[in-house]
Amino acid sequence: MALDGITIAAVADELNQTLTGGRIAKIAQPESDELLLTVKTPQGQKKLYLSASASLPLIYLTDENKPSPMTAPGFCMLLRKHIGNGKITGISQPGLERIIHLEIEHLDEMGDLCRKKLIIEIMGKHSNIIFCDDKDRIIDSIKHVSAQMSSVREVLPGRDYFIPDTMKKHDPLTVSEDTFISALREKPMALGKALYVSFTGISPAAAEEICHLSGIESGIPAKEFSLDALFHLYRQFSYYLENVRGKAFQPVIYYDGNIPKEFGALPLTHFDGYRKETFDSVSKVLITYYAAKNVQTRIRQKSTDLRHVVQTSLERNRKKYDLQSRQIKDTENREKYKVYGELINTYGYNLAADAKELTCLNYYTNEEITIPLDASKTPQENAQKYFAKYNKQKRTFEALTQLIEETAEDIEYLESLSNALDIASNEDDLLQIREELIQSGYVRRKFSKKKVKLKSRPLHYISSDGYHMYVGKNNLQNDELTFSFANGNDWWFHAKKTPSSHVIVKTNGDELPDSTFEEAGRLAAYYSKKQGSDKVEIDYVEKKHVKKPNGAKPGFVVYYTNYSLVIDSDISGIETAAE
Repeated sequence: MALDGITIAAVADELNQTLTGGRIAKIAQPESDELLLTVKTPQGQKKLYLSASASLPLIYLTDENKPSPMTAPGFCMLLRKHIGNGKITGISQPGLERIIHLEIEHLDEMGDLCRKKLIIEIMGKHSNIIFCDDKDRIIDSIKHVSAQMSSVREVLPGRDYFIPDTMKKHDPLTVSEDTFISALREKPMALGKALYVSFTGISPAAAEEICHLSGIESGIPAKEFSLDALFHLYRQFSYYLENVRGKAFQPVIYYDGNIPKEFGALPLTHFDGYRKETFDSVSKVLITYYAAKNVQTRIRQKSTDLRHVVQTSLERNRKKYDLQSRQIKDTENREKYKVYGELINTYGYNLAADAKELTCLNYYTNEEITIPLDASKTPQENAQKYFAKYNKQKRTFEALTQLIEETAEDIEYLESLSNALDIASNEDDLLQIREELIQSGYVRRKFSKKKVKLKSRPLHYISSDGYHMYVGKNNLQNDELTFSFANGNDWWFHAKKTPSSHVIVKTNGDELPDSTFEEAGRLAAYYSKKQGSDKVEIDYVEKKHVKKPNGAKPGFVVYYTNYSLVIDSDISGIETAAE
């Protein structure tokens, strides 16, 4: 969920309770679009982090410091001049906008009391931090927006500050029943989308929650519903927003396995199938959620070069496979030319010298057949021509059959590498994948770099019955788990006919209960290219039946006997082992 108006309302309420009456002790600008304010309050020092990043705008209380540049930027110096040691007198949110106003009192050079506003706009790529006087005139901003950049509003020193109303949205806290229904009915789109398009501060997740609480299908257009249904929706909409008016926030994060899937300042009951963690502070929610998301983003950025190598090789091999498949299709009629040659040798003795075709009985099918001939060649030469064509296509078929098999293996291997990159959760995982690419010849080892020591380890889970389950995060780990770590009677799991991690369940000589088989199957489904599917076919077998052919690529195995199960890929209830 992006920071919607409801989350911003929770942040504003938390900041009001924590910072109002405090004095600004320090102002830092760690990045070009970030501020870190240290505020002295009766409860001690608090740090307020503000970011106007286009990709990740945020505002929350934190205990962390961030290193600042040696020379403070101009905007930071301006704030220090005006509001250094200023007192925060109030924190507010206009309507349900994604905007927070910090109202600050300070003394000017003459000792007179002055009032200023620091306005934080959390609006995606349009996010900004704007410093205004008591008449809402802009003194400066962390980002300048000229008329050339925006025809809607200039954000420059000396301009009047206002909130642009480009979307013509209604205030959900004050909207009447009639306006609510007409706003939805005039939108030719799904009800859920109409909710967040029509009302300020309502996100897609909040819209879905309101529909869910109402028992109304969010994917159907509003005009398809009766007035009674829409009246019911309005009442549920109002009940939901009563929590905002009454500041009854319940910050929560929902997890898909160990990955944060969604967060909210209020519960999202349509995510009740996921593991839920509640918090006493919306700032902690934002820190926890976006810290995990930042790790994912950083790992994805760091894996860009590896993804490029894998994707480029995949595309090249898929094109090669298509070309080879077309070429082998051209050899489908090779047996026909062999039969032509044999029939010419059998019946061609009484052909006229300039004959252009031979009509005879095909003794393989007992049907009459007409064979085209080259009138300038003798029957024997025509027969030799067809035998030569047959032999050429036969050789082509045999060569292409092997090449297609090798190309298909390369595609399967590269798809397994792509899956490993999706699973990678830290830099050690990426180092191991890079090492595998080097060993496989897809990446050159830089002469100046020594072979790195690999620290990445498999994922470790514990079944509800107490059995240890291990998941390989890449092909090198898969081989290590299956052929070095697992014992013969341990169980091995893998998603059928799709790139997937090897999952090993340590049996300790026991007969596993059904629930452990199901949980191991879910792990194999989740850590595969079919993650998110409700039905994934899983092969499982005792490890002693899994073999690795000589010269096979990392992660490639064969087995000739196995059991199968069909399972979903939801691992939210499976316990992660403490390391």
